[in-house]
Amino acid sequence: MKLSKRFSLSKTQFELDFVDIDTDLDTRLFVDPYLLGLRPDRWSMKASSSVRSFFSHFLDLVREGKDEDAFELFSHLHEPNETCLGLSSGKPRGNGIGSADAKKLFESIMGSKAIKSGKITDLEDFRLFIPGIGKDKVSDMTTNLIRGSLIAYTQAQCRLHGIALTAGVSAGPIWDASKKKWTFSHEDTLLVEGKKILLTPKGIVSYSKAYAPENYYNMHVLEYLQHECIRSGSIWVEHRKNGTPYISKKRLKEKVVKEFTKEWLFEFTENHPLVFQSFREQQAEQVRSLPSDSINTELNVNVVVDHLVSRLNAIKKGTATATEYHKTIVGVLEMLFYPSVSSPVLEAEINQGRKRIDIYFENCAKEGFFYNLHMINKIPCPYVIVECKNYTKDIQNPELDQMIGRLTVNRGMLGIITCREISNKDLFIERCKDSFKNGHGLIIPLTDADLIVALEGLKIGKKAPLEDILGDIKNRIIMS
Repeated sequence: MKLSKRFSLSKTQFELDFVDIDTDLDTRLFVDPYLLGLRPDRWSMKASSSVRSFFSHFLDLVREGKDEDAFELFSHLHEPNETCLGLSSGKPRGNGIGSADAKKLFESIMGSKAIKSGKITDLEDFRLFIPGIGKDKVSDMTTNLIRGSLIAYTQAQCRLHGIALTAGVSAGPIWDASKKKWTFSHEDTLLVEGKKILLTPKGIVSYSKAYAPENYYNMHVLEYLQHECIRSGSIWVEHRKNGTPYISKKRLKEKVVKEFTKEWLFEFTENHPLVFQSFREQQAEQVRSLPSDSINTELNVNVVVDHLVSRLNAIKKGTATATEYHKTIVGVLEMLFYPSVSSPVLEAEINQGRKRIDIYFENCAKEGFFYNLHMINKIPCPYVIVECKNYTKDIQNPELDQMIGRLTVNRGMLGIITCREISNKDLFIERCKDSFKNGHGLIIPLTDADLIVALEGLKIGKKAPLEDILGDIKNRIIMS
């Protein structure tokens, strides 16, 4: 049963920041350390730092000849069942590094040319160059290494959605990047029928088809060898009727490569580092988080949009339904902003608890409105701060002043105020202009009408319709 159904969340995968797993079956997705390392939000950077810290220390021990210490470190990368992701059939059981094969896999790593060379440093490259390590084991190793971050994320998402946690549950090994050792603690934990569950941000999972040895080999290595064979006039080169030389990839595999192995791939990379550099650069440009309807293929975006529009319209104005409005807005913004934002938090306390932010998201944009705001407009935006006003009247100066009090350079100088409607929106935008000119930050109002227009835009294939609306209002505020 899906978590959303089990806990009666009344939300689809579009509205959830985490993978809506079935706790009875593994979902065939993988935590992707390469994708994780590309994301610029603070949660991802901290999690990625844990992975790099571990393998940097692990490789130091290997280089120093401390094999026993290296194996002790490695042995804690056990089979993680908590995320319910991976290749298992039937009940989740993990397919990572269990006690039975830990020694065998460790010996495979220690004996590989890639490790002996000292030139491999990233976990995702283990999958490319070390025999016995596939996408499942890389995913499971990553899960172990970011367990501390996943615990904090799970706790935050459970608070957001009102899911009860159980206090004082043994959390398993947690990698401490600063102390460079495994630690053990008891944490507030999500339990489902007695089983520990970790929620995983949907922005860091993939099918692991892009940064893969097969992709590197077929799309980069063989294409390089094709050009080289033609350039050097190899005996294996053939000619078309018009005299154009060519050599097929099939012929290359048969006559030049002969036997493809990960060891061969690493030797090629050592001799041709620019080919590997090109592969990494292309992946960095092309790799993106999976869309929600790719994670759950049963979803229909039009049906979800119609449902959200209907739900938003059905909420009555006023304080009695403020919580319902807040939670609905979280889902709407998740659907409209993903993958540019992540990790929503509801009613976060600031200033030692004296104030609260209704909603904030972490900014993980690599393009679009939230990326350009920082890179082009030079407006700090590590978080996207949102205040929700389910008022029966217009928002005015007090609401603007309240948002000004939420904005700082560290939190960000962008604030979004959502409300049901504004009778004179032009006047409120003029007030936002004054606030911006006085150095109080960029504050953008969004009404139900704006959100509905954006949601309807998804139905006709618009990529980021709400970001377009934000961009138009931003220009009105800062360009006059």
